Amino acid sequence: MKTAVVILNWNGKEYLERFLPVLIPTIGKESRLIIADNASTDGSVEMLREKFPDTAVMVFSRNWGFTGGYNRALMQTDAEYFLLLNSDIEVTHNWLEPLENWMDTHPECGICAPKLHSWTDRKMFEYAGAAGGYIDRFGYPYCRGRVLGFTEEDRGQYDTPENVFWVSGACLMIRSGLYRKLGGLDERFFAHMEEIDLCWRAQLSGYKVTVVPESMVWHIGGGSLPAGSPKKLYLNYRNNLLMLRKNLAKTLALKEYRRGKGIAEAVRKGRKQAGRTIFIRMMLDGASWLVYLLTFRWEYCRSVIRAHRDFRKIRTKVTDEDIRSYLKLHGRDGSVEGMSSEWIIPRALFYGKRIFSKLPSGQ
Repeated sequence: MKTAVVILNWNGKEYLERFLPVLIPTIGKESRLIIADNASTDGSVEMLREKFPDTAVMVFSRNWGFTGGYNRALMQTDAEYFLLLNSDIEVTHNWLEPLENWMDTHPECGICAPKLHSWTDRKMFEYAGAAGGYIDRFGYPYCRGRVLGFTEEDRGQYDTPENVFWVSGACLMIRSGLYRKLGGLDERFFAHMEEIDLCWRAQLSGYKVTVVPESMVWHIGGGSLPAGSPKKLYLNYRNNLLMLRKNLAKTLALKEYRRGKGIAEAVRKGRKQAGRTIFIRMMLDGASWLVYLLTFRWEYCRSVIRAHRDFRKIRTKVTDEDIRSYLKLHGRDGSVEGMSSEWIIPRALFYGKRIFSKLPSGQ
């Protein structure tokens, strides 16, 4: 088939009942909708079989998380493109075709996505992905249309297709061959930031990540873990460090190699710069822990401590040989866009809602 639109569901019965009737008519004859259920206990599967009997349903015996659930669903699915779609997304009537057309006509693009609007405030960009994301020099993600807690109204300012660092896993299209080549989502993440890691690895492998604004969907967000959840905080802190550890040294070595350094020198400089950056990021995490401590948010304090402890347990060891091998394989075609040399947090705190006119270029 052309596109496999796959919704990974976990206790999302209410969302499925609300949004499937809108979604199903938008999927063309060459594509197919699949629901992969992560051992829901809210009657989701029974409802699907009763109300949507023509929809394909995969049922897992346990909750594999966002990463494990999608890997198990997609690795047994045959299609040209995979479209990962959250259950709390309401689509527009013409959301899928622009994404397929972009992939058909831009072979250099490995991953693309629509603009995300807020379901509750329809003209505003949505927190999870807005109009595509960047990361700053210490690995903090932000978006065109969302920085920290500030979101922007869509006035057409991002209506040109743009290569970015990452797009939201709430609605993400990827070439099936690339997904398999990359080994899918990293299951150590379980949930949160796994799509940023996937986009980063796709760029390192020579592919572009693009927002296609002709496509737009509405996203509720926060369905599985609300914004203030200590567990979500834990996952974000742990997974951000894991993502930096995996990818940063290769990225910085690639940058040095592209500047004309030999492989040995590029590897040495890349590792040194990455080690320094990750150390500073861990110190910044420590500073946030101190803020939580002084404001008596004990659960957040524990989340930060657990995140760093568990990061040390599951982190990937990236050796000089790993980086050398990467440069030999992708030194010519790898290219990472959307990584800013700025630190976004103090800029956002200083400018507030004016930050969107002051965004660093994402180079």
